This record gives sequence, C-alpha cells and structure tokens, in this order.
Amino acid sequence: MEWIDRMNGAIRYIEGHLTDEIDYEQLGRIACCSAYHFRRMFTYMAGIPLSGYIRRRKMSLAAVDLQSGAQKIIDVAGKYGYSSPTAFNRAFQSVHGIPLSAVRGEGVTVRSFPPLVFKITVKGVEEMEYRIETKEAFHIIGISMPLHREIEKNFEVVPGMWQKAAMDGTIQKLAGMMDTPLKGILGVSACGDEEEWRYFIAVASAQAAEGFERYEVPAATWAVFPGSGTNQSIQELERRIVTEWLPTSGYEYGNAPDIEVYLDPDPQNAQYEVWIPVRKK
Repeated sequence: MEWIDRMNGAIRYIEGHLTDEIDYEQLGRIACCSAYHFRRMFTYMAGIPLSGYIRRRKMSLAAVDLQSGAQKIIDVAGKYGYSSPTAFNRAFQSVHGIPLSAVRGEGVTVRSFPPLVFKITVKGVEEMEYRIETKEAFHIIGISMPLHREIEKNFEVVPGMWQKAAMDGTIQKLAGMMDTPLKGILGVSACGDEEEWRYFIAVASAQAAEGFERYEVPAATWAVFPGSGTNQSIQELERRIVTEWLPTSGYEYGNAPDIEVYLDPDPQNAQYEVWIPVRKK
C-alpha cells in the first residue's frame, strides 16, 4: 500500500543517515506530510517517539562498534552525532542499562533494536464516526505557547496550559468572544514546516481583542471525528485516526493545523471533535 510504502521509505532514510544529520522536514516530504504530522504518525504507529527510536538505533549500532574494540569511545560518540562523551554515555546507558566503561567486559549484555518495518494489520471491528468538512480561511484569537519538536514533551506542558487558562478566567473570556462558525473552545496545533510550532487555546472570532493573539487558519478540508471522555480519551481517538482510519481512508494529511474542538471542556467528561486536515491522494 502506498501509505505504508512511504512510511517504510522514511525508515530507510533514517537508516541511511544514522551517522550524519537527519533532516526531519525530509522525513515529512517522503511521507507526503509535514514534519509535525510525520512525528505524530510515527509515535502512534510505532508506540515510541521518533527521537527515542533514532536513539535506540544509534546506540544499537554503537554497541556493535564498541564491542569490536577497533574504535575509541570518543570516535564512536562523534560517529553518531555526540560531541560530548557525557551525553553519549547518558544516551548509551539509557538504552543498554550499562555505562560505556562496561561495554567491552566479558559476558556483558547489551540490547539490539532492529529497524522498524511498518505493515497493515487488521484489528477489531470497532466503528469510527467521521464527516468531511471544507472551510474557508478563518481567524482565531487566544493565547499560545511554543511546541517542542519532540512531541511527547508537549503532552506534559499543554495540559498545564489548559489548567492555568481555566483558573485565571482566560477560557471564560474567550467563550464570550466566539462570533464565527466553529463553535467551541479550540486547541489548535499550528505546526507547518515554514512556521514556528505553536499551540493555541482559542476561539473562532473576527474580533481583535486586546491581550489575545490572532492567527489565521488557512482554507482546508478536514476529517472530523466526534468523541467524549477525559483528556486521555482524546489521545486514544487521535491514535486510532492515525493507525486505523488514515491508512485506508483514501486521504493523507493536508497542510493545515490540527484542531481540537471542545464543545464541553470539562476535563473529566469532555464533549469534543478532532479535526484532522486532509487531502485526497
């Protein structure tokens, strides 16, 4: 399948660049999506963040190099992109559970992580409801924060941003400013390759409100998936969209932000929609 072939093409690119700089935008181009969407797809499909996978592959190969005894530790560190022996030792120990000083000892156990291969697996019959919507460009107003390129780190800081916005009255203020279709409190991940990655808590509004940022969401087509439950359930829905719906949908990621629409933002029993930008293959 073309979609799986692209993901495996990205793995081949990673394998060919483990000893030099990996271009994350190039990974997105191979997979026909943004670098941000590639990282998301990879994490959901592989069950490990992209950065963690690359670190495991590098340390797998580094262990082989070191056990051969033919190269100095500092040379192996440089080969895999570590200018600091301390950083190299930290990465090596995080993967193998032993320090570099022990790797050449007799009977020492290290871990091998082979390259990933993506395949389509038929699972379950649980239905997924969705609709396709095309919208013209519209403006949002709200607050934002920069997103980390290692996506898993954002799962730690974004919930805190929501909690603060609820406690200091920001969400209530924004709720009173909605005046454009797409009702609800929005969580917008604006992560195009040509822009700084930012996450917005916002509403769709044509107003220019003092104290709030303004951002234009471009015209695009979205696949919209309804859901309900806790913050964890929205992450599970997003995982299912990427691993179950997208591979066989006839669509691929489009060039627009991901949007979470909170119709009822109660963190314990939210009513929400996940908007994924798509385009026909």
